Amino acid sequence: MGGESKRRLPRIEREQILTAYRAGPEAVVSLFEYLQDTLLAVIEEHELRIQELEQRLKQDSHNSSQPPSSDGPARRAYPKREKSKRKPGGQPGHEGTTLQRVAVPDRIVVHRAARCSCGHSLRQQPLEGCEKRQVFEIPRVQMEVTEHQAEIKRCPTCGRQSRGQFPPEVKRAVQYGANLRSSLIYLKDYALLPYGRLRELMQDMFGVHLGGGTLFAMEQECAQGLKDTVQQIRKDVASAAVAHFDETGLRVQGALWWLHSASTTTTTYYHVDPRRGKPAMDAMGVLPQFTGIPVHDGLSSYAGYGARHGLCNAHHLRELTFLWEEGKQRWAQLLARELRRWKRLVDRAKEQGRDCLSASTVKTIEWWYEHLVHMGLRANPPPSAPQVPRRGRKRRGKAGSLVDRLQQNRAHVLRFVHDFRVPFDNNLAERDLRMMKVQQKISGTFRSKEGAEAFAAVRSYISTIRKRGANVMEAIASVFAGRPLLPPMPTFC
Repeated sequence: MGGESKRRLPRIEREQILTAYRAGPEAVVSLFEYLQDTLLAVIEEHELRIQELEQRLKQDSHNSSQPPSSDGPARRAYPKREKSKRKPGGQPGHEGTTLQRVAVPDRIVVHRAARCSCGHSLRQQPLEGCEKRQVFEIPRVQMEVTEHQAEIKRCPTCGRQSRGQFPPEVKRAVQYGANLRSSLIYLKDYALLPYGRLRELMQDMFGVHLGGGTLFAMEQECAQGLKDTVQQIRKDVASAAVAHFDETGLRVQGALWWLHSASTTTTTYYHVDPRRGKPAMDAMGVLPQFTGIPVHDGLSSYAGYGARHGLCNAHHLRELTFLWEEGKQRWAQLLARELRRWKRLVDRAKEQGRDCLSASTVKTIEWWYEHLVHMGLRANPPPSAPQVPRRGRKRRGKAGSLVDRLQQNRAHVLRFVHDFRVPFDNNLAERDLRMMKVQQKISGTFRSKEGAEAFAAVRSYISTIRKRGANVMEAIASVFAGRPLLPPMPTFC
């Protein structure tokens, strides 16, 4: 037995054994029964732990919440899809994206036919036609320096000195322009280039030599200019009828912090916090005043906000898939199949312009759900009370924990059936967090709390701008001009 088992098993001293021997057979039997119950409890706990570790080895992205990047090339799991009847390639009616010729090119280069292959000169021959080919190219961009000069003059009447006014954006003796700064923020916080690679790019392409401190200062300036705009974004999410919530870990100064997201189809808000649970959600400032339906993955901290929730059924499908493939639990296969079928029913009803399913259909779905969950409870009955009292809840294992959650949260699981505004899954929030994980893989840790918060603020703005159909470069440039662009939310949302 390992060190952990020795700590759990009580040590019986020699004097205690002799005392039980002198007390008679019943005392010896009681001592042995106590030791046996304790040993069995420890063995049972270790067996559960071994089972969990074995199950973890069999998990990948298709049957758990692990990301596909964690599968590795040898275990890369691809989703099972039904074979399509379509032929490979573009489908009939699909508009192609082939490069098209323009009517009026910016520049024309003539390649003259000067001599025939037989050697005769063709310079004096009349032109019969020409073959045209067009090349689309980006001209080489070079740094352009504009010097602003404010004239200083003296009035001949009063002798007072006056000078011309610089434009509002020209604040320093030497500075970078708004176009260059917005390009850097685009590359840093949207294209996710790390500081070092961004400096190399600017030097190689434009001959601009930038320091890491300069880039950091630009990002801080952009985040400061977005202070009021980001608060408006937060209010837009808080006032939504349905919003998606999720969180993921990120490294700040080498320590584990958490990036929290709150988003809709038109708005994204990010918050960086060293905590994951309710204190961080309160500090984020969305859920405490949110009156709509939050959609999330079931983290217990969300339960403290409101009574009507929507749970991510994509998570449930992956867990049910694991229980069927590895545990051969039939109820899990049936429930996963039914969840997919119910999603198709809802999608078809939405396509037909309906806003709800018929009452009989909803009643049938609820009956089937209860029936399949009860099958799961019968297959995974609650554990019996231990003979040796122990603190804490009895561990249920992966199957037991899942079926308990499905039973306790039946209304939240089926929210997409009762309310068509609520989606089947929480994929919107996961998509909003995906690029943040890419940033961590590329750049690693944030070196300061201020850098992480500035990145979250700028990224909140960029994601919202993209969702509302505006140009990201123009939007970032508007921040440096002191007039941040924030298109209104579409009326259909």
